[in-house]
Amino acid sequence: MASRVFQSSLSLSKIPELWRDTSALKGAFEEGDLSAVAAKLQTTLHSLENARLDIGITGGTGSGKSTFVNTIRGLGDEDPKSAYTGVVEMTVGPTPYAHSKYPNVITWDLPGISTPTFQAENYLQWVLPARYDFFIIITSDDVMSFTTHHAQLAREILQLGKRFYLIRSKVDVDIAASRSRRPSTFSEERVLSQIWEDCWRRLEAGGLKDPKVFLLSTFELGKYDFHRLEEVMAKDLESHERHVLLLAMPAVSEPVLERKAASLRQLIWLVAAVAGGVNPSPVPGVQDVACDLHMLIDSLEGYRRSFGLDEDSLVTLAGQTGQTLHKILEAARGPKTVTEALVVELLGQASRDASAFTQELLNVPVLGTLATCGLSFATIYQMLRTSLDEAVKDAQRVLLQAFLDNSRPRAPGEIRSMIPALSLDQLEVAAKDWEDTARGLMPSLATAPTFPALNPHGNQ
Repeated sequence: MASRVFQSSLSLSKIPELWRDTSALKGAFEEGDLSAVAAKLQTTLHSLENARLDIGITGGTGSGKSTFVNTIRGLGDEDPKSAYTGVVEMTVGPTPYAHSKYPNVITWDLPGISTPTFQAENYLQWVLPARYDFFIIITSDDVMSFTTHHAQLAREILQLGKRFYLIRSKVDVDIAASRSRRPSTFSEERVLSQIWEDCWRRLEAGGLKDPKVFLLSTFELGKYDFHRLEEVMAKDLESHERHVLLLAMPAVSEPVLERKAASLRQLIWLVAAVAGGVNPSPVPGVQDVACDLHMLIDSLEGYRRSFGLDEDSLVTLAGQTGQTLHKILEAARGPKTVTEALVVELLGQASRDASAFTQELLNVPVLGTLATCGLSFATIYQMLRTSLDEAVKDAQRVLLQAFLDNSRPRAPGEIRSMIPALSLDQLEVAAKDWEDTARGLMPSLATAPTFPALNPHGNQ
């Protein structure tokens, strides 16, 4: 496995955004000064985990923008920390809402754009666009809610060098209405295609070339285009912001889980190097292994938190999907809490296979230095990798359970749209490329696939 993981040597000169002083870092590697290496890597890891991301969200009155703000923060509308929601405009000024688990990800609920006197230029001066990394503009099911204001605002955003994404919300309402009106000829695919094309044409008529349009339901976030939205937003961001975005997005579909896993896999070697090289202490009962146990506890808790496996997230998921909490908790088979004793046990298990892994590392340029420091790096790496794999499997089981709805029968096509399509084996294969150290740290080689120019809801 190590030969696959480390099949390329680490080219520090190609990752200037992570290490400004690459020559010093490389020199520390070559001299075998692990403490110096670990200290520099600790700074890198800290900057990745604490990158700030500001998202501006606006739209027409009643479009569901405040509910969307709550949903992507992992909250319901009745949560004490949620944004105010209602059928009338509730937001009187730019209001920041920190993510419930990643406080450095800030979602800004911006005032609506449906007033008759709306002027995009004045609006942007008011909300201070420089503070946002990108904008999300939301329009709802009411045809009249899609006005020239949306296109006007989008043009102004682009002129400022910012990106925007248009969300057509409440598509579940359109689907239900169409099914009720024309039950014999109803086609969900056709309805979605018509909605997408209508939004796209209106934006194009407003002077926007190849606009990015996504269809969503905040009450069924795992359906429709949320995974496409997350994919495109991540692709458009730099590596630091991309990582925190992927961690913060709710784990509501297989593609989202896959990208979360890939992003976390990139950093396993980095976490292992820091945990084994900064203030390490001998691990009781695990021979020749020393590390920072508290850091590893935080890392394992972070895995489960990112995949929505913490208790608060599971309770919220049960409420949102109508599943009993007992069934949701039953699907999450991994540890509900991460303790020092658990980490020691996992390290003991990983150490049994660490010797062979260490021998392979010795043949890898630069990283071979880590192997000369004993079994610690290999043991920690193996433990983190196994724990991440288990968290992914847990998240898949929870996702499957959450979308099992026994209240009414579903058509096969509808079931396929709700339940992840990829198997565990396919997910494992898809994530392998991200394990290579150099690829994992070079954004140019770690970008997501491009968003298709054609209507994603058109006939295939």
